[in-house]
Amino acid sequence: MQALDWTVLGAYLAAMLALAYFIGRRQSSREDYYLGGHRLPGWALAGSIIATQCSTNSLLGAPAFVGFAAAGGLLWLQYELAVPLAMLVLCALFLPVYRSGVISIYAYLERRLGLGARLLASGCFLFFRGVATGVTVYGVAAVIGLITGIPFPAAVAILMGITITYDVLGGMRAVVISDVVQMLLLVAAVILALFWLAEPLALHWDELAARSRPLVNDWGFTTGNNYGFWPMLFGGLFLYAAYYGCDQSQAQRLQSAASEKQLFNILVLNGVLRFPLVLAYCLVGLGLAAYALEHSAFIDALPRTAAGEPNLNLVFPAFVAREFPAGLAGLAIVGLFAAAMSSIDSALNSLSASTVEDFIARFRELPERRLFLASKLATFGWGAFAVVFSFQVESIAPTVLEAINKVGSMANGPLLMLFTVAVLRPGLGQRAAIAGFVGGLLANLLTWLFLPQVSWLWWNLLGFAAGWCVALLAALVTAGSPADVAGERLRLPPVPTAILLGTAVLILCTCIILQL
Repeated sequence: MQALDWTVLGAYLAAMLALAYFIGRRQSSREDYYLGGHRLPGWALAGSIIATQCSTNSLLGAPAFVGFAAAGGLLWLQYELAVPLAMLVLCALFLPVYRSGVISIYAYLERRLGLGARLLASGCFLFFRGVATGVTVYGVAAVIGLITGIPFPAAVAILMGITITYDVLGGMRAVVISDVVQMLLLVAAVILALFWLAEPLALHWDELAARSRPLVNDWGFTTGNNYGFWPMLFGGLFLYAAYYGCDQSQAQRLQSAASEKQLFNILVLNGVLRFPLVLAYCLVGLGLAAYALEHSAFIDALPRTAAGEPNLNLVFPAFVAREFPAGLAGLAIVGLFAAAMSSIDSALNSLSASTVEDFIARFRELPERRLFLASKLATFGWGAFAVVFSFQVESIAPTVLEAINKVGSMANGPLLMLFTVAVLRPGLGQRAAIAGFVGGLLANLLTWLFLPQVSWLWWNLLGFAAGWCVALLAALVTAGSPADVAGERLRLPPVPTAILLGTAVLILCTCIILQL
């Protein structure tokens, strides 16, 4: 990086810290710190969620998967078909949770099932989201080290020192406002890279034919192919429904909505806008593959992993460092840094919310002032955990994108089962629901250990279905038939239904056109 690039990056980081400081001065309660006082606009909340979803993990992992990973390519776009369908489900399923008015969504489980269900789900979230945050820290710190030449530990210290300070000061309001800014910077960096890579991509499109086909008719049961159309559609549906609706880091921003109408708008915007951004990421991956064909030493020059292989997660930042002039390189790195902050700050805020609401405020009557202070301390503590775990990431999976989704897929289905039992059939009881959660998790673990040829995307559906079966069986054994237990009636608004279904059809048509 040149002096001008450092100036661009430094100015951005200083502006973000100043923003967090001025916003944080007006906060005095957990509702302000965790939910923005329910005063944030819907489009900003939607942009914040999209920024978190399509962040550094995607900007590092998607090009690596599409352009270079074995059996990779544009077939990752199949995954996006599930997003509008999942948003359609959540327009109905999440409504009772929103109406409960809780800060931690796991408090809803206690109201419907019992304290054990709340603590189990919250503890599971804390572990898996803390791990995923460590994956993000690893990816971005590796980028910082590549560009600046500083050691990995120093890069982690710089990244997390700034991000934790920013998050502790500003809370959810600062997270959402900065995420919107960061989303714009990220899109600008991607568009800039696409312009740069357009020529090599056009010249080598035929050579990349094997990677440009977005549809693969594979059920992923016996072939060992993780990314067939059917596991990505059905497994992705359950993954996204669980992630957006049962993961505190996403659901907390849904809980921040000022009204039910705003909640529906947030879900619709997420269902509609994700696909264009992910498509741009994928095209960057193909462009980088074309660039590598023209520059044979590009891949060999990448930093090495612990196993001695080129670290494919760093193809995009390596390209930026190699080709972009001073100033533009700084802008692209700011986009990467902004994307990292959008993931890390929201994760730390939600980890803090679950810790304070489910494990501190739930058991001790403390003044609001002390709980507000505990919120900031918990944010700092989870930042420290993410730093420690970031040093273990390379042993999980070959790309960041696969790692973060694979980690979550172990628990996504069982968590979704727990919430659907709470919403639809709370009369099954807490013991049956917890037995179902454990059964779903065990089914996923056994599949991972003894059926490695089954796509890990099926874990999301398998954990959900196995969990429901175990819960129903446990209820029959302990309390008789659950058939007469009434759940809440769910309603699906007609406008989001039309928009989301139309979006799903549009995405499918786009995939078919690319296939041709």
